[in-house]
Formats: sequence, C-alpha cells, structure tokens
Amino acid sequence: MTESTSPETKNRFTFRTLILFLLPIILLVGVISLFLNTGGGLDLNSPAPIENLTIERYHLERGHIELHVQNTGPAELTIAQMVINDAVMPFEVSPNASIPRLGKATIKINYAWTQGEAYSVLIFTGNAIPFAVDIPVAFESPAPEAKTFWGFTLIGLYVGVIPIFLGIFWLPALRTLGKKWMTFLMAVTIGLLIYLGLDTLVEALDQAAIVPSAYQGVGLIGIGAVGTYMLLDMISGPKSSDRSESSQRLAIAWRIALGIGIHNLGEGLAIGAAYNVGEIALGTFLVVGFIIQNITEGLGIISPIVRDRPSIGQLALLGVMGGAPAIVGAWIGGYTPSPFLAVLFLAIGTGAIFQVAVEIAKIVQKDNVKQPMPGFIFSGVMTGMLMLWVTGLLIK
Repeated sequence: MTESTSPETKNRFTFRTLILFLLPIILLVGVISLFLNTGGGLDLNSPAPIENLTIERYHLERGHIELHVQNTGPAELTIAQMVINDAVMPFEVSPNASIPRLGKATIKINYAWTQGEAYSVLIFTGNAIPFAVDIPVAFESPAPEAKTFWGFTLIGLYVGVIPIFLGIFWLPALRTLGKKWMTFLMAVTIGLLIYLGLDTLVEALDQAAIVPSAYQGVGLIGIGAVGTYMLLDMISGPKSSDRSESSQRLAIAWRIALGIGIHNLGEGLAIGAAYNVGEIALGTFLVVGFIIQNITEGLGIISPIVRDRPSIGQLALLGVMGGAPAIVGAWIGGYTPSPFLAVLFLAIGTGAIFQVAVEIAKIVQKDNVKQPMPGFIFSGVMTGMLMLWVTGLLIK
C-alpha cells in the first residue's frame, strides 16, 4: 500500500521545487541569448543609429544655461555640439559627454542670454542626430533660497491649506441637517470624488505623454493607481465589530484627506513648474483656479463625520493632510520639475480617491439596500460632479 502525501508535505517549498521554478527561466535566458547572438537567422542592421535624448528641464542663471538631460535610448550616446539660435556655442558636460543608457548629465553652456527673449537650443550627438528644446521666455530660474522657499510655501497655502480649511468651516452648518440630507451630502461627496478622480487621471495621462518612453508612463499610472487602491483597501480591511461607527467614519475621512492631499501635491507640482520657467500668468491662473475648486474638497473631507464630534485637533490634522501636500508639490515643481514624479503622484492620488469613493458608496448603499436607488442619492452624486464641472468652466 502506498502512503498518501500529507498536506504539510505538499505545501512545503523544497529545493527541488525551487529548481523546477527556475528551470523555465534559465531556458528562457538561453533562448534570448541565442536570438541576440544570431539575429534569429536574419542578417539585418539598423539603417541609422537609434538615439533618444530627453531634456528633463533647463536652468537659467546669469551668463549661462544649464540643460539637465537623460539618455532614454537603447545605447550609449555622446554629446558632440550645441547650437543656440543658429550659433555654435562652447559647452561642458558633467559627469561625462558620453552618457550610458538611462544615464543623466548636465550640459552647461556659457551664453549671455537676455531677459524675456526666446531661444532655440539644438543638441547634436556624435551621430549628428539633433534634439531640440525651446526656451519661450528667458527667465532666471528660482534658486533654493529663503525668498523663493517662502514664496512657494505661500502658494501652497493659498492653493491647498486655506481652501480646504474654508470647506471644513461648513461643519457647524451641516450638523443642522436631517438624516436624509446627510445621505444626500454623502452622495455629493461621492460625486465630488468621482469627478476629482477622473480629473486626476486625465492630468496623469497628460503628464505621461511627456515622460520618456522608456518609463512607460501609462503603465506607471496603472501601477500607481491600482497599487494604491488595493493597498488602501487592504489597510481598511473588514469592519471590526468592536469599532464604533463613528471611528469607522473618521477612518474614511482620513482616507479622503489622504487621497485629496496627493491630488493637491500634483496641483502644486503644476503650479511650481509654471513659475520655474517664467510662465507667471499661467501660474497665477492655476493658483486662482485651484483655490476656487479646492474649497469643495474640504466639504468632501468632513461629510462622513458631520454627525460625529471630532476634536479641533482632528479637524486641523485632516485639513493639513488634505492641503499641505500642495506646498511640497510647489517646492518640487519650482526647483526640480519632474514629469515622472508628477505622473506617479497623480496616479497614486487617482487610486486613493476612487478607493474612498467606493467606501462611501458602500455606506450609502447599506442604508438603502432594500430599495432602488433613491432620487436624492442620484441627485447628490450628480450635484457633486456638476459642482466641479461648473467650477472648471469658470477657471479653465
């Protein structure tokens, strides 16, 4: 009689199991190596070298221009020549003029640029392939000093913190509402979050279009959004019976503040980047627009806890979590604007916002599970979405 294998033996990960897992991977590496060495039987060569140089940002100081670049092509490339407005200019590259794949370098050009003028810069590689960057308005880039630091901090306060707290100030008035109006308010919050999540996703896709192709911007959005959604859902876990309903609602408010905060970090990045390149009018326009929009975000944060009695400290922390990331975004965008970080933060914000919208929808559905969707829930969701849509009409 043969002995049956016990469940413990089946579930044990042995050295033999490891070898069985690694064997297909080892064979796959061998197949790829064979293809790369033989060309798959095709004796074909690229008719022209394939190179790609991404100009991440430019930095202007008196008497010189700095370009921060990255080699996003498949092979090493060499910076050979710099041309500004059809004039060949001397330059220095650090750490080296030869840049490996995904390597970064800084090109310093001694050039007496004029405030307010436009410049066209061409970078030629060793294979005479040109890469262009336009400077629409020559403007001395903000330096990390006390004046600009506090300036970007103030912008973040105007954009994120102040309007969020103004929205929180609606709390005493909202407490006078009845249960039906409370449900309507929760539905409004769902609408706000859905629209905000879609808007954040669109912003992420716009930024993904200018991220170097090697970083696969759309895939980065998927990783950030899906990963954040699942992580927050995992952290929230099943509703414990020993947790009061008020503590569960407060936890939802914290997650709303987190999602909105990450979204506001992306807004701060956009504003700081606009000021970094001298687009003052655009930066001012964005500040005013986000101030108007973000007051509704404060409403979204407090809606789950209207019937509760959160402390002043809790409300203050909720407001800071929702608004203060705009300050950090303004610092990053103002000093080192990065499309990669913008995509990542906006993707994380998208996942967080949609996860919280689903959580609130579960609460609303639980109270109305035995009937078709009431009209006041439908109208609440539509009201929330229309609030941000109309705001967009006014500011965009």
